[in-house]
Amino acid sequence: MSALLFDSEPWDYLGESEAVDVEDELVQSTASSLRIGDDVAYAKAAFELVRDRVTHSMDVRDHRVTWRASDVLREGTGLCYAKSHAFVALLRAGGIQSGFCYQLLRSGDDPSDPLVLHGLAAALIDDRWVRLDPRGNKPGVQVEFSAGEDSLAFTPDPALGERDYRTVYAAPHPAVLDVLKASDDCVEMCETGGLPSADLSAGRM
Repeated sequence: MSALLFDSEPWDYLGESEAVDVEDELVQSTASSLRIGDDVAYAKAAFELVRDRVTHSMDVRDHRVTWRASDVLREGTGLCYAKSHAFVALLRAGGIQSGFCYQLLRSGDDPSDPLVLHGLAAALIDDRWVRLDPRGNKPGVQVEFSAGEDSLAFTPDPALGERDYRTVYAAPHPAVLDVLKASDDCVEMCETGGLPSADLSAGRM
């Protein structure tokens, strides 16, 4: 498997942005409540909080669209992209370098279903970058925290046109953020083909 690539300088993976509002009071207070051990214990606690206590919008058919990390934590729901924003914000609030990764996956079980982006996160834990997917467990998806290897919900199938992008972005990709910010009904967006679908293989758009 090829190594991960990075689109920014190391310090950018601790930075704040519109979607990753690390300095927000809720993000900071949540981070403080999770800091009960070393970086591995903290990252595990942050991962499990976002995986288990923030619902995946389509798993529960929640119409709210969240994209800013503090709003994801406040509302307790979000799509995979939003959940990764919250996870990364908590990691950075705890001093752990982290960023965003994506896969291009079929939106359903039928090979004719359209390809859409799936969002996850990557973090520097115990001197190793690992990709972690806090989208939330459901039948057929069971992801546990790992500090030593990638722990992902899905494995792309190249035969179906699916792709596993190896770049770790310091900020959410505009192809994702623009769609979320323009939407006001999560269920409608997902069911009418409105999910982000850009092919990121040509680089940052």
